[in-house]
Amino acid sequence: MDRHPPFPGRWVSAVSLIGGPTLIMTGTLLRSPFYFFVPYQLTAYTHHPALVTAAYTCFAAGFVLLWPAVMTLAQRIAATSPLWGLWGGCLVIVGLFTRTFQFGTDHLAFHLTDSLGLQTMLGGIDDYYLAWRDTIWHPFRAMSGPAFFGWVVLAVGAYRSGALGLGRSVALGLMSALALGTLKGTEPQSFIAVGGLCVAFIPLGISLLRSGPPPTRRAMVWIVVLILVHIFFTAYGPRG
Repeated sequence: MDRHPPFPGRWVSAVSLIGGPTLIMTGTLLRSPFYFFVPYQLTAYTHHPALVTAAYTCFAAGFVLLWPAVMTLAQRIAATSPLWGLWGGCLVIVGLFTRTFQFGTDHLAFHLTDSLGLQTMLGGIDDYYLAWRDTIWHPFRAMSGPAFFGWVVLAVGAYRSGALGLGRSVALGLMSALALGTLKGTEPQSFIAVGGLCVAFIPLGISLLRSGPPPTRRAMVWIVVLILVHIFFTAYGPRG
């Protein structure tokens, strides 16, 4: 339990445990002024494009960033309860992939609203939901379940293994209440679900940061180099 697996490593895990929930909560708060149902989300985008884009971007980036955190907790669970760690970690990570797929449809819907107009996109999203409902089989439709009950499995494993206490395990399980779907905004239970994630993960991330030495000078140099390379290719890389 006290040893840190070489992958994803202490620093990546800590950043994920702290940054992932923080970004998800930021996105939840930013889109909370707008009613959660699809037409209201698109209407909000037409009136506040920068705010809604920032909200959905933070929300999506938080879930993408979350996978090392889930892996870290699953490894801690597996140290004493291997099957709970295996199934809890796998189910939640599959659920993260499913949510990422949905975020892609959100992104496309907003950009098509810019080019096609609000009324056209309202009809288009209605048609999309009908087509998605009538789809006999699709991998990301089939994987919707783990996006919900995977958190319960991980939470039970965290408690049974002693990786988390009872309170934080229950808080982690509350993530199963978070809605899934295209253009689903903030609902009342969203704060409960994401708040539970913050309670479960952020203290673990802080404890990881405190459990070892700071990064070496060489590591800091490489971090700066990677950031500069990212900025360069973002600014001057090919577009389209």
